[in-house]
Amino acid sequence: MRTDLLGLTTDSLAALTNRGLVKRAGKEAAPDLRTDADGTVHGDFAGGPTASLPPGGLDAARCTCGATGVCRHVVGVVLAYRHQHAATVETVGHPQVEGPVPEPAAWSPGQLSDDELTARIGARLMTAARRAERAGYTARVRRATAADPVPQVELATATVRFLIPGDLGFVHTDAVAGSRDDVIALAVWAFRVADELHPGTPEVRVDVGGQAVTGAGAGLEGALGLAGTVLREGAAHLGQGLAATIADVQRRLDAAGSRWPLLAVGDLAEQLAAYHDRGAHYRPELLASHLAELHARHRAVTRPDATLRSSVLGTAEAAETPLRRARLESLGCRVRSLGDRRIAEVYLAHSDSAMVLVLRREWDREQDGGDDCDGAALARRRVAGSTLAALATGNLVTESAVRSASRTVRLATGRIARTTVSPSRGDWGELSPSLVVTDLAALGRELDALTLRPIRPRVEAELVRVVAVSRVVAMTYAAGDQRLDAVIADQAGNTATVTAVHTGAAPGRLDALAAVLAGEEGELRFVSGVVGRTAGGVVIDPVGLVAGGRVVVPDLRPAGGGGRLAAAADVRHDPLTAVLIDARGLLAEAAHHGLSHLPPTYDARLGSAARRLTTLGLHRIAQAVTAFAAARSQGPGEAAEQTWVDAYLRLEVALELT
Repeated sequence: MRTDLLGLTTDSLAALTNRGLVKRAGKEAAPDLRTDADGTVHGDFAGGPTASLPPGGLDAARCTCGATGVCRHVVGVVLAYRHQHAATVETVGHPQVEGPVPEPAAWSPGQLSDDELTARIGARLMTAARRAERAGYTARVRRATAADPVPQVELATATVRFLIPGDLGFVHTDAVAGSRDDVIALAVWAFRVADELHPGTPEVRVDVGGQAVTGAGAGLEGALGLAGTVLREGAAHLGQGLAATIADVQRRLDAAGSRWPLLAVGDLAEQLAAYHDRGAHYRPELLASHLAELHARHRAVTRPDATLRSSVLGTAEAAETPLRRARLESLGCRVRSLGDRRIAEVYLAHSDSAMVLVLRREWDREQDGGDDCDGAALARRRVAGSTLAALATGNLVTESAVRSASRTVRLATGRIARTTVSPSRGDWGELSPSLVVTDLAALGRELDALTLRPIRPRVEAELVRVVAVSRVVAMTYAAGDQRLDAVIADQAGNTATVTAVHTGAAPGRLDALAAVLAGEEGELRFVSGVVGRTAGGVVIDPVGLVAGGRVVVPDLRPAGGGGRLAAAADVRHDPLTAVLIDARGLLAEAAHHGLSHLPPTYDARLGSAARRLTTLGLHRIAQAVTAFAAARSQGPGEAAEQTWVDAYLRLEVALELT
């Protein structure tokens, strides 16, 4: 009896091949089956083709039809074999039947041996996997449950699913076949760590392997030297001569595989360039934040009790990972401006890896039509063989997607690239459960448990979620801030606030959002957007909505609509937030002017900020600011830099948690 074939569900077959092939196989006349003593199953089809499936997975199958890879005849043999042994399928598989779903078998991929792994992926890829293990990596392990009987591991570069217990021939990854099969070994080892440290936990994040990390080994010493130079001299006093240093630091970080510090240095360089070019997107707070982040990551990995080092440095991340045939569902689009540039970011849910990817396109306003470059105009622009509007409201099936470490995605546009876009009805409830929020209280707890931002993985759209809406409680408009606020509720009555602000890059955003929230375009079912916490409540910055059976993207709608909204009461920062923002701005001035070039009045302002923080009970932050003032009075040396980092990080964390 081939229990491996009996355990394959229609969804499993679609994952290993594609859904269209499974549908075509289901329409074929059933073949005549015969089984050899070694377990090989043969299927003879009317008209001549014969498909054979030896043990070891679909890749080992052969067919006389001449097709390369798995063909519809191979899939047809599996379907016929399952049909022939339908009674056994009831116990081996997990069919969609009435009644309780059977509990999954008590099996863990961690039970697979290294010899089995070597036989499956080969010695060369096992060596590559061992190299990754020595560097250390982070994985999220999901054990089989009654709702999802397939154990899986989310790695930085791929998601690995073990479709058949104990059989490495039926392992599915979302990376291109053969290009990253070392991830199978990494997934097995992650399960071993989870089985040892967290037995029985349905879902857990583990740190696998890794050796002691030093700043030099991770390429961080050069990054800290760069940060020190910027902090001492300030953006206002640095010339173009720093470009060579930045390039050298980036090269070293790239060679060490420190993806997150590499991205931080890239953002730091962008802020310095923006100031030099008098760019409108230069912000002293952003510059200071990137400097403090480099120090925070260094401190996190060099402490004696350092854990999850790979998640702090991104050492387990491949620079790019080609995806095999991927189905991506658009969750909407954000349009923003940076000077004369217009940037559109399409958010694409990839259910196989339970993550949201970002497809980004840029246009220059002057070169592309002057004022005719807002969201409604960009909606008609061509992107990946389609329009931006179709892409932002549709489903993509592509064989040319390449995912970056930060979860951006690019689509090849060559003649052999294959990408199709079809309209979406907004069935977002069928996405991966980790992306869909049905309980806003649980979402609040998830946000509270997040790692602090300065050492979190630098992942695009990490907090983009789909929120199921039961009803809209209230909607108001704050004219002074040009901000629309709407309170929504889930089925249990928990609430969140949908907040959107007007921008010239998307003048139709608020009108379109108000129309959907008011029910003018049908029943509102879902809101997608960036979720966060403010004043203890959940807030959502929307990028898409589902109403009336279609996806609505406010940023791509033209301005219009004259509906009246209730005026919101004036909302001002509470004293705590205002004092924290002022103190952070004061420390950001040090990064802008440089510790060596601060005006004589700066120390007095530091003392005043420390007193205000003390008055509000923020004693540790006040002490950190006072320590920076004392160290700075001795000159712009190492002590001044380190105390500035201490104070700035405390302020940023306090604002994040407020």
